[in-house]
Amino acid sequence: MKYIGTLVTILSLAAGAASAESHATGNAEDGEKGFKKCKACHVIAKEDGTEIVKGGKTGPNLYGVVGRVAGSLEGFKYGDSIVALGETGFVWAEEDFVTYLADPTDFLRTKLDDKKAKSKMSFKLNKQDDALDIWAYLASVTE
Repeated sequence: MKYIGTLVTILSLAAGAASAESHATGNAEDGEKGFKKCKACHVIAKEDGTEIVKGGKTGPNLYGVVGRVAGSLEGFKYGDSIVALGETGFVWAEEDFVTYLADPTDFLRTKLDDKKAKSKMSFKLNKQDDALDIWAYLASVTE
């Protein structure tokens, strides 16, 4: 029975990633340019180590973030609040990604209903179109 539950979870996450990519409303080409703001802290690298965008390691690898459970990338030390969000089953989707980028701490406080929640990410991207474009780019580079 445990195997079936695991299989259902895996299939749901895979379907979520595919669905999220097909519903990206931004412009991936513009998002690739906009990602320059992100690469100071984030890399985009496949599981085999192939780097799509060489970047910093302060933030998690963003390869596969589309449809991924928040705070779940193995080997990265996330803050407590993003891990708590992931433990609720929260999966990254376009609308949440855009809202998170506008104010990461406020997003976590709202989602967790915890006024003490905080994000380790201090960067804010208030331009919704730029965030949509970056999401579209991240969706486009994930296989």
